[in-house]
Formats: sequence, structure tokens, C-alpha cells
Amino acid sequence: MGEAAVQLRAAQRAAHPPARPCRHRYELDELYAVNVFDRRTDAGKASPAGAQHAMEHEAAQQLLPVPRFMPYAKASLVPDSVHYGNETDLQALLAFKAEITGDPLGILNSWNKSAHFCQWVGVSCGRRHQRVTRLNLTNVKLTGSISPHIGNLSFLMRLRLQNNSLSHNIPQEIGHLRRLEFISLYNNLVTGEIPANISRCSSLITLEFTRKRLTGKIPTELGHLSKLQLLYIARNNLTGGVPATIGNLSSLTYLYIAQNNIDGNIPDGLGRLTNLESFGLAGNMFVGTIPSSLFNISSIREFDILMNQIQGILPSNLGTLLPNLEFLQVSVNSLIGTIPSSISNATNLYFLGLDDNNFTGKMPALDKLRNLRKLVASYNHLGTGEAGDLSFLSSLINATNLSVLGLAYNGFGGVFPEAITNFSIRLSYVYLRDNKLYGSIPRGIGNLVNLQLLGTENNHLTGNIPADFGKLQNLHLLVLGGNRFSGEIPSSFGNLSLLLTLDLSENNLHGSIPSSLSKCQKLLELKLAKNNLSGTIPKETYLIIT
Repeated sequence: MGEAAVQLRAAQRAAHPPARPCRHRYELDELYAVNVFDRRTDAGKASPAGAQHAMEHEAAQQLLPVPRFMPYAKASLVPDSVHYGNETDLQALLAFKAEITGDPLGILNSWNKSAHFCQWVGVSCGRRHQRVTRLNLTNVKLTGSISPHIGNLSFLMRLRLQNNSLSHNIPQEIGHLRRLEFISLYNNLVTGEIPANISRCSSLITLEFTRKRLTGKIPTELGHLSKLQLLYIARNNLTGGVPATIGNLSSLTYLYIAQNNIDGNIPDGLGRLTNLESFGLAGNMFVGTIPSSLFNISSIREFDILMNQIQGILPSNLGTLLPNLEFLQVSVNSLIGTIPSSISNATNLYFLGLDDNNFTGKMPALDKLRNLRKLVASYNHLGTGEAGDLSFLSSLINATNLSVLGLAYNGFGGVFPEAITNFSIRLSYVYLRDNKLYGSIPRGIGNLVNLQLLGTENNHLTGNIPADFGKLQNLHLLVLGGNRFSGEIPSSFGNLSLLLTLDLSENNLHGSIPSSLSKCQKLLELKLAKNNLSGTIPKETYLIIT
């Protein structure tokens, strides 16, 4: 295997999409998991990202074509047109190379007439006609533009150029590729509009133009791609609405157009996509309500409309209509009403995102959601302020993979839920601030040995701060301010070697500040104001003190 081929394969295996930053101070990536491409590793099942990884694995396996033809006779005895195969394909590839302005890995060094083009790195040919069927140049740091001559590769079926720095427009000539089944320009610098005549690629199954700088509207002509199964055009600057013609794509299984500037209503015609499994419109400006027709697509596993302006309610029989649901993300919209009790019927659900809406009432029992990993329902109007508001948490004890629990900024009342101390040891984030909780934090809190964040500020909690906190050696943020805790600061806090923020302000604590805090070498922020503490801050501690 040549050096360029080794570099290409190594570079492709090393590709990883970046994580998306969090939106709120204490709500780290785990609270939202917006990015479909990133989150599927967590889910462990097929999805847009699962499909992406599978496709890249296939690309790596098929990267270097083995010889598929008999050895050539000496060049002096054979005309060039025979020696180099089809002249049209040869010239198209050389024209592609000519538009590449940067090739730091030397991947295209093999693209010369010293060997048949079917042996060039990244090129695969068919057995019978020795015509180019696949072009795979992923993650090799190419710069330049895509030559319009690529439209002359009339036998091309798969075009993989993801994870490079290719720029300029997508050439209109791609519409000439009638045999094209797969195209990915993921993560490049391509600009301009999506060519409308790509609809002439009648064999197209996957269209992946995510994470570029595309502008303009989604072409209505895309509705002619009757074989299309995967449509990824997320993270661009697309505007306008979703064409009603998208509802004609009867083979579509994945529709992902998140993080654009698309507005208007969600077309009711999308309810005709009866094979749909993944529906992603997050990070746009959609208005109106969710079409009821979408809830009739029982095959949906992922439903993501995060960060739009959607109004209305979730249907009471949601969990019955979408029994295969695994990922439900409706956060940061203007939804009202109650959380459907039927949600527990979607027994495969692992992510439930309800943040930043106007939901009211009590949370339903979630006892059937044993696969649940993340529950975020902060910034709503949930709870009645009375005892029993958090009784539903006892139904999550059997959710052995639960890692994130976000219920902040609501009206939940009652005592601090002791059920939390019996949760999975995988639990890493508990966010309960700005509710109406009272009582004390149970000693069993020390059972949650993987806890990284606990936020209970601005409640009515009382009693001593449990010394058991010293067992939580993975804790990064402990925020207990704005309550009515009494007693002394536990010296066991000195065991929290990874602690970054400790907020105990606005309580009724007394006694001296424990010298053991000097062991918290990573502490950056210490808040002790408005207590009855005495003594000095340990000199060994370098931090922001308020």
C-alpha cells in the first residue's frame, strides 16, 4: 500500500465531529445533546450519525481498489486510449486535480499517467468497463474547488469528499450524474446554493450537504428524488420554508435540516413520509404547531425540533402514536399543556428534552422508561409547589443508565427527593435550582459516586450539609446557595479534588472555614457570602471569592 493511501486511510479513521457547546452555565453538553451526528454514539443504535459512521467505515474498506483487470501490455504497443481506459474519465479526474490548490498529505500524487486511473488513490472502477464508480477523498485536508468536469464521470455512483476545505459553489454539472447514489460534502467550505438540477440524479439515495456555508432556499425540485432515503442539509445558512414537495419523498427515512435560518410552518405534507425514522428541524425559526399528521408516522425514532418557535400542545397519546421513539427533543419552544402520561409507552426512549417551554401540571410516572439516560425539563411551570410534586422520580429507580436529571426553574414542591439517592451510579448531573423544595439533603447522596454537578440553589432546604458529600470525588460543581442550611461546612469537602465551584452563599452556616479546602487544588470559585462563618480562606487556595 502506498504512503498516500496509508495517510488517507489513517486520516479518515481519525475524523471526529466537534461537540456542540452548551447554552446554560451549568447545563453542559449532556443536558441538550442537540447534535444528531454526535449523540448517536451515546444511543448505540442506527441513526443519521450511525449511518454516517457506517458509511465512513464502508469507505475505508473500499478505499483502495484491488486490480480488477489483466496486466497491460507495454505502453509502446498499446494506444494511450486503451492503456489509460476511458479518456473522458481520465480527463475528468485530471481536471478535478487541477482545481485542487492544496494537498498537504500528497494524496493526489498518484494521479498521473504512470498508472491506470483505476489504480489512483481514492478511485474505484467497475469490473466490466473500467469506468469510475466511486471517488473517496474524505478527511485529507484538500483545498480548492470542485471541478465542473466531475459531471463527466457518468458512471459515478458514490462521491465522498467530506471533511476537507473545499470551497466555491457546488457545480451544476453534478446534475449530469444519473447513476449517482451517494454524495457527501459534509464539513467543507462550499458556498452558494444547492443546485436545483441535482434532482436529475434520479438514483440518489443519500444527499449530505451538512456543515457548510450554503445559502438560498431548499430547491422544490428535490421532491423529484423518489429514491432518496437520507437528506442531510443541516448547519448551513439556508432560508425560506420547507418545500411542500419534500412530502413526495416516499422513501425518505432521515430528514435533517437543523441549524439553518428556515422559517414558516412545518408542512402538513411531511406526514406522508411514512418510512421516516429521524426528523430533525432543530435550530431554525419554525412557527405554528406540529402537524398532527407527523404523529401518525409510527416508525419515527428521533424527533428533534429544539430551538424554534413552535406552539401548541403535545398529543395526549404521543407515546402510543410513536411507540418506537428513542429521542424526543422539543426544548426551547413555546409549547403549553401537560406532559403526556402516555410518554411512558415509548419504552425505548433514552432522551427526553422538554426544557424552555410553558408546560404546566405534574410530571407523569415514567416507570416504563428503563432505557432513559437524560431527562431535562427545566425552565417550565411544572409542579404545584406542594408535597408529592417529585413523586414521579421513584418511577426512575429502574432506569439504570440515567445520567442527567434537569428540573430547574419550575414550581416543584415537597421535600428533597430521597429517591435520587437510589438512582443509578451513572448519574452525573442533578439540576434542581429555583424550585420550592424543602427538608434536608439525605445522607445517601454519597451513593452517587459519579456525580459531577449538583445544583439546588434558591430553594428552602434546611439541616446540616451531609458529610457524605466527601465521597463524591468526581464532583466539579456543588451549588447549594440561597437555602437555609445550618451547621458547619463539612471538612470532608477537602476530599473533592476535582471541585471547580463551591457555592454555599446565603445560608445559615457558622463555624470556621475548614482548612481542608486547601486540598481542593482545582477550585476556581468559592462563594461563602451571607453566612456566619469565621476564620480565613486557606492560603493554598487560589480562587475567586465572593
